[in-house]
Amino acid sequence: MALSMASPRRFRGLGKGRKIRRTLDHGGIGLAARLNRTLGAWDGVRITPMFGRWGYFAGERLFACFPLARKERDLWIRLAPDDQRRALREPGVRPHRRFARRGWVELDLADDADVPRALRWLRRAHAADLPAEEPD
Repeated sequence: MALSMASPRRFRGLGKGRKIRRTLDHGGIGLAARLNRTLGAWDGVRITPMFGRWGYFAGERLFACFPLARKERDLWIRLAPDDQRRALREPGVRPHRRFARRGWVELDLADDADVPRALRWLRRAHAADLPAEEPD
């Protein structure tokens, strides 16, 4: 006697049609795709989606984050203390709302014209010899 198998249940939120899943499959959209292509070509950079953001790692060290969602534009960058002070003097760069003491800054990327400035700070963050952050 053959047992009939029920079709596997589909759980809400795990379907193929989700925008975030498509975004992940394509390596990002809009400015995130441009950043991912550029940073992905850098030596030793690993890009991982985490907590609704693209995480950019140099080894085990997280040096930047950018949102997965197209409507969000705030790039987070972890800099050495001297670079952080220098960056904060530029218009449009502000201390990170929670992690400023750890060297993090935020800047908004409104369009493609903002990317070269962001890449300049990302290069410094990638090259910085900072330790990996320990959880609180």
